[in-house]
Formats: sequence, structure tokens, C-alpha cells
Amino acid sequence: MQQPAVNVMVKAARAGGNVLLRHMHRLDALNVVEKDRMDYASEVDGLAEAEVIKELRRANPDYAVLGEEGGAQKGNRGVSRYTWVIDPLDGTSNYLRGFPHWCVSIALVENGEPLHGVIFDPLRNELFTATRGGGAQLNERRIRVGERRELHGAMLATGFAPRERERAGAQLECIRELLRDAEDVRRAGSAALDLAYTACGRVDAYFEAGVKPWDIAAGVLLVREAGGRVSDFRGAALGPMDARGTADRQVIAGNVRITEPLQKTIASSGYAATFAKS
Repeated sequence: MQQPAVNVMVKAARAGGNVLLRHMHRLDALNVVEKDRMDYASEVDGLAEAEVIKELRRANPDYAVLGEEGGAQKGNRGVSRYTWVIDPLDGTSNYLRGFPHWCVSIALVENGEPLHGVIFDPLRNELFTATRGGGAQLNERRIRVGERRELHGAMLATGFAPRERERAGAQLECIRELLRDAEDVRRAGSAALDLAYTACGRVDAYFEAGVKPWDIAAGVLLVREAGGRVSDFRGAALGPMDARGTADRQVIAGNVRITEPLQKTIASSGYAATFAKS
């Protein structure tokens, strides 16, 4: 049985997803802004986030909110130990081009640590949910990370964040080294779905730099609750997933055995070292 908070999050995610579905056939009419170099948002991002927040606030008005579009907002009683961390449309570039791979991501974070997570893919009607200590599910069926124990034959996922283009050479060298053993590397354009797919074994591991809490908070919990491990490129624990930790970060996710050689390759290729210089 799902926790009451998860039920609220599911309702909010579906409400946001409905906004996205209603607008997907009029993409040419949407107002689009470039928030940063090659980092876009549209009016539908804001509309979806507003719908998500409305549902969450209705249930818990005292919780803080951290949204990709609206930033940090306090609850009705000021500072709260709980924060809703929201990406109303993870995969905006995909959405704006009609590429069918995007989602709504919501996490409830307690003092910086994800407590509940929901990732909803409206196009496939796939609902990923997780609760700390309670496991992870896809459409209410238990999921587990893949069992591959080495990079040989692995299917990996990654991303090329626009904010990280100065490190593109080091990243491509890392991918070249990984492809000596891995079957392939996928880049589909949604960090949240990459983590959800890692949690259910569709890909063996995922790594990316330049991500924010709203990109990964729900997905990190999914991977952990599906039996996986999550770290940064040095193998260290991730920082707080609330307004205290909005700087760009790196993430590696997968089962315990595969994340170790993946992290070592990221280091040996010189890619991890480029972050020590920043």
C-alpha cells in the first residue's frame, strides 16, 4: 500500500502530466525562452509546475517547495524540514521537438534526503514510485536494478548537459574508454527517466554531470530502493537534495558491482579530475 504522501505526489504528477499532454499538439504556438546557453523552458513548463504545486500545497501547505521554474519557496509557516522538489518537465528539449521521451519528477525531501519519489511518464502511462525503506515500483510492481556485474556488455546511459560543454573533450574520452567493454551508451535526454530506467534494469548504469536536485532527487531514491548505489564521480555521497544543494553536481547510479568499475573509468580517463579544477 502506498504512503499517503506518495498518493498526493501521484495525483500531482498526473495533474502536471495532463497539462503537458494537452499542449503537446500545439508546440509551434508555445512561448519558449532560453534560460541559459542551449537550456530552454516554455510556458508549458510553468503551467505544469503551477498545477503540480497546487495539488501538493493543497495537501501540505507548510512544506517548502523547490521547483526548476519557480525556485525555492517557503511553506506557510516559514522554514520546514520537508521540501517538495519538482521538475514539471524533465526533457524539455525533447518535448519541444516532439521527441517522445520526457516526464514529471517529484520528490519529498526531509532535511536534504529524499523520503518519497515519483516519476511519471504520461506518454507511456508509466508511474515509478519509491519510499525510503519501502522499495521501488513501476505501476505498482516491484522493480530491481540490473544484475550485470561488470562493464563488459553493459548498456549505459548518460547526458551532455549544456552547462558542461567545456568538459566535453574529457567526457568523450571517458565514453571512448567505456565503449571498449560496454555494449553501448544511450543519451535519451531526461536524467529523471535515465535514473528510473536504471532502477528497473532497462539500463545497467547511468552517469552524468551538471544535474540539479530537481533532475535527480526522485530518481536517486528509486535507484537506492531498487537495490542500487548512487554516488558522485569520486565515489562520494551526494549532497543535500533541497535548496541548500542547487549547485551543479555529478551522479553515478547502478548496482553495487557495476558502479565501481564505472567510477574507476571516469577517474582513469581524466574526466573526474576536470571537476577538481572548477
